[in-house]
Amino acid sequence: MTQRLFTLLLLLLFAASANAQDFTPIQYEEYKLDNGLTVILHIDRTAPTAMTYCLYRIGSKDEVEGRTGFAHFFEHLMFEGTENIERGTIDKLITGAGGVLNASTSFDQTDYFFKVPVHQLELALWIESERMMHLVIDSLGVETQRKVVKEELKQRYEGRPFGTLGDNLFKTTFKGTQYEWMPIGLAQDINSASIEEFRQFHDKYYLPNNACLVVGGDLDVAQTKKWIEQYFGPIPAGPEPDRVDVVIPEQTEPRELIVEEEVTPLPAYIESYVTVDYRNEDAYALDLLSDVLSGGKSSRLYQRLVDTEQIALQASSFGMPLDKAGLFSFIAIANSGVEFATIEKAIKEEIAKVQNDGITEEEFMKVRNAKETSFTRGFLSLDNKLRSLASYSLNYGNTDLVNTELEKYMSVTREDIQRVAQKYLQPTRRNVVKYVVMDKNS
Repeated sequence: MTQRLFTLLLLLLFAASANAQDFTPIQYEEYKLDNGLTVILHIDRTAPTAMTYCLYRIGSKDEVEGRTGFAHFFEHLMFEGTENIERGTIDKLITGAGGVLNASTSFDQTDYFFKVPVHQLELALWIESERMMHLVIDSLGVETQRKVVKEELKQRYEGRPFGTLGDNLFKTTFKGTQYEWMPIGLAQDINSASIEEFRQFHDKYYLPNNACLVVGGDLDVAQTKKWIEQYFGPIPAGPEPDRVDVVIPEQTEPRELIVEEEVTPLPAYIESYVTVDYRNEDAYALDLLSDVLSGGKSSRLYQRLVDTEQIALQASSFGMPLDKAGLFSFIAIANSGVEFATIEKAIKEEIAKVQNDGITEEEFMKVRNAKETSFTRGFLSLDNKLRSLASYSLNYGNTDLVNTELEKYMSVTREDIQRVAQKYLQPTRRNVVKYVVMDKNS
């Protein structure tokens, strides 16, 4: 028996075993309040805890040039205080109740969560409703958070190798669109914005009809519904927010950006392509393509660039589907003295191999099994379940994807993976960013 056949048999046996493991459907109840707030409840009795997760459909792509970073700014401002909660005490109330809290901003959304002992769920719901309805936006709070954002920007960029990588990647890939800037925004935009502009932003987007509230954990469902109606029901709905029209222009020639920064320790080569939004079926094939190319040390990029040829310290690829588009990117940190052309040639040849020859059955079974395992394990976490429920409901308009999306991955074929490589990874669509090591003696 050949080694290849033996390996294939092992993979097939593992696949049969993995497929035999039933994916337990996630049970949930979804309804809307009269003001348009989407509510989802999920029971999880594994611990005496509860979590509230509030997702707003507002991210950096909804901003306009010259006024970037507003969504991220509110990620901070929403912890300041409300008409009924003293400034600077939201975190103290939650941590004092034995809970944790956080928030995040992306290109397409902003989210906030509290995780508390189940007997403190009412407190969490009250606070979340307070900052949706009664957030205080005054000069003290705004100026405090301007300083916080400035410090965050400083820590992110000053003296940090490749700290601008994300900025340059998106600026080059999505040139001329709202995806050109990162969610953190630009310091000058936050500095020059008025309090009234921040108030208008909150009134426009932080509405019950622009949000999804997911509550999960060891719930008393009847009581939880009463609290949600009590605290969120009185919040008035607003008009459907006007959305900035995001138009991704057709790219007809490659783009390149050279970055020279004193803190760059080694050459970095970044190559990217515009792809599809997360509702497009091709997003699943592109995700598996990324796993084939860089999913672990046995992947194609690692084997060639890092292990065999040793031209790079790190080499990876990743796909990122967004609301209006997506990107597929390669990132390689070159070894000292390695020319960019060497890295570029290796990546180009690996792309061509998939485009011309497809992927092997062994690779295909490996990435399928890995995806099934990671998908199933991911839903062992209450946090992940609630985040997924909110996203599928608000962004996809199909909450039950929480139970059916794995089927979409499993329906991808080897031919699909080859096809998306051919379709999207075209030379005319390529965007390149090169971090050059500066000559310290010049």
